[in-house]
Amino acid sequence: MKLKIATLAITASLTLAAGAQKLTGAGATFPNPIYSRWFTEYSQQHPGVQINYQSVGSGAGIRQVSTKIVDFGAADVPMTDQQLGESQVKLFHIPTVLGAVVPVYNIPGVGSDLKFSPDVIADIYLGKINNWHDPRIVKDNPGVNLPDHSILPVYRSEGSGTTFIFTDYLSKVSPDFLARIGRAASVRWPLGIGQKGNEGVAGMIRNSPYTFGYVELIYAVQNKMSYGMVKNHDGQWIKASTDGVTAAAASASKNMPADYRVSITNAPGATSYPISSFTWLLIPIQSADPAKGKVLVDFLHWMLEHGEAEAAPMTYAPLPKPVADRVLQTIKQIH
Repeated sequence: MKLKIATLAITASLTLAAGAQKLTGAGATFPNPIYSRWFTEYSQQHPGVQINYQSVGSGAGIRQVSTKIVDFGAADVPMTDQQLGESQVKLFHIPTVLGAVVPVYNIPGVGSDLKFSPDVIADIYLGKINNWHDPRIVKDNPGVNLPDHSILPVYRSEGSGTTFIFTDYLSKVSPDFLARIGRAASVRWPLGIGQKGNEGVAGMIRNSPYTFGYVELIYAVQNKMSYGMVKNHDGQWIKASTDGVTAAAASASKNMPADYRVSITNAPGATSYPISSFTWLLIPIQSADPAKGKVLVDFLHWMLEHGEAEAAPMTYAPLPKPVADRVLQTIKQIH
């Protein structure tokens, strides 16, 4: 009887442990494709572990992890000092991969590789440029048969890290954009139509002629959308690529702040893609459930050792080695 009771106790203990390994996360849509792949692969390699991630936008991810609704969050916009101070749990920003935000468009009869100067992108969203045959667009794209048709800008309707990256960039290159719209995860756009998630913006533009918007690179690639070249800090026309994102991160990785909250938009360098960014997991320094904390730490080690190799094939850039080495040390403080 004692043996039977002991066996039942052990079984109950294992069941509780397995239950404690069901983690929930929420946040950015920007890295959702690679996070979905990572969480699936990690769970397959670690029986009993389930990681459920909801792609709901950076703003929602920050709110949910700060109020302990989820076990971890994800964002493409660093939390502010005020947000960190008001959070119910102390959090680390753990950089995971880097990506590019690209200008996407749907112009019947016009293919990919249109060129967009920084001021042109800003002025489309400011309403100063409202026709595809505008002289400034024509000047940057000689020989392209641009239609005499109005432009419909599309933007994210919810708090979004992708919007933060995009507006952070435009605020650096256009004083008027900075003054009238500014940089934030959620801004008041003067015109256009909003859609939820990178998925929503991509779907709207893909199905609606004469639209213009911004999405993370993999959404443009997966949806076979036209996306343009952007003139970078050094005056070179650059089309988004993992190499261009890596080049943009090079200078930042040398002077990375201790908390990893850094902007790399409009980075210098002839090959740097200008609308690039890190994306972060928001990890509690101390999880309420120690078993979940152990899983998070183990997952982060797995990410650095295995997951980073999968970044480039999915159009993300892996962490620069100096940053990855620092993250490895930071992980030691999580429990």
